[in-house]
Amino acid sequence: MKKNIITISLAALTVFVSLTSCERNLDQISSVNEAEEQAMTRPESFRQALDGAYTAFKGTGYYTSDAGNQLIMGDLTTDNLIISDAGRNSNASASNFEFSSDNSQTTGLFSAAYAVVSRANFVLSYLNNGVLTGAQKDNIEAEARAIRAAAHFDILRAYSVIPTQNSTAEHQYGIYYSESFNPLNNNSSRSLSVDESYKKVINDLLFAADKITQNDADKGRFSKAAVYGLLSRVYLYKGEYANTVKYGQLALGLSPSVTTLDNFNRIWKENEGLAKITDGVLFQISNAAPERNTVGVAYNQLIDGQYRSEFVADYAFFNMFANNDVRKTSYFTTALYNKKMYNHITKYAGNGGPVNIVPIKYLRTAEVLLNVAEASYRSGDEGTALTLLNQLRKERYTSFTPGAEAGTALLDAILKERRLELAFENDRWYTLKRLGLPVQRSGKGDIADGSGSKALTQTLAADSYLWQWPIPINAIQANPNIKQNDKY
Repeated sequence: MKKNIITISLAALTVFVSLTSCERNLDQISSVNEAEEQAMTRPESFRQALDGAYTAFKGTGYYTSDAGNQLIMGDLTTDNLIISDAGRNSNASASNFEFSSDNSQTTGLFSAAYAVVSRANFVLSYLNNGVLTGAQKDNIEAEARAIRAAAHFDILRAYSVIPTQNSTAEHQYGIYYSESFNPLNNNSSRSLSVDESYKKVINDLLFAADKITQNDADKGRFSKAAVYGLLSRVYLYKGEYANTVKYGQLALGLSPSVTTLDNFNRIWKENEGLAKITDGVLFQISNAAPERNTVGVAYNQLIDGQYRSEFVADYAFFNMFANNDVRKTSYFTTALYNKKMYNHITKYAGNGGPVNIVPIKYLRTAEVLLNVAEASYRSGDEGTALTLLNQLRKERYTSFTPGAEAGTALLDAILKERRLELAFENDRWYTLKRLGLPVQRSGKGDIADGSGSKALTQTLAADSYLWQWPIPINAIQANPNIKQNDKY
């Protein structure tokens, strides 16, 4: 293997990818032609290496291209999307719940997320070499541990049972939690339980929240508000609602805007200055035009001025959006392709630059608000839950009259707004999973009026083993200590 170079050591060396793929990625990703032991003797190299960890979120299986792109996986596996006859049949297996250990549509995230972890751990491995001190050192460590926690959590919720999913979840198999830079390690195992795995994620995030000094202006890096917001997400999945409220409120206190009714379309469609297009964003994966990372291509491509969609909105779901809901025109374009009318998903079609190249909103304030609203309801505080719900709805509906829901109607309203607000942001699959609910599709077709071709598979039972995605077969072949999920 080639001598490690600072950015390539971070790029592909994970505990689960082969040396062959490592060699291939070395040439493709390296931008710093300097040996790591020399590079990590300067403070600026730590920032550069850490930025390399953020960049890894755009690896194959995370947020890039079409197959296994996490911007669409959480929706095409549910009742939000239906595959289009006009498309290239990308991600069709996942849409039909044909998950397998040798199909990258559901296995790609596993290796991609551990690659992010490896980059973060590389930075941490040099932390005590005497180059960094004080607040600078604290911030680098905090960011690296926040990145590590985020990637581990993405693995955890995809490949293990979610604590609220069933009564025995916390004692089932968790994931391998990598806390040191050891890319050739082939002895790791899934020895942690789900509960122990969540505690590892939370421990990293709590450290990050305490030590981070990165300000909220740069949405492409973790800030204190973003870490608090991510804690609210993790605690919601864990079913610890008091902590969901606690850390969610801390995030909202630092970054309260869910963006206004007037500005909402700008954060998806326009490019009118950083303050407007990042309003309401806590953390995003930066994605600039020169990178040519066309994340929106997983939904559609623009051909001769028409959208050719891989997946379109499910008819019933599309009609859940009221005409006075600003999200309807921000998320969808109803238009012809090849003489047929479709409800295209154009949320990621572009913001004034090249088609389909946009930043990835990993965490928005609106989600945190909904986390707190749901957790408040489940904690018996319906007043706070309703106040927060109305706060969001005021900025999404024209001519809005505050609601007065109570009891289960209030919870239903919160969950409805979650589905509408976070559509096509990798939430729906995991919301159904954590609530222990089945997938039940509408039975409608892919054409805008509900006619056309229907999904081959209409339901997925709440107790199906498929809710836990398969571990990639090459990871198990490389390390037999890794236990495959049941029935794969």
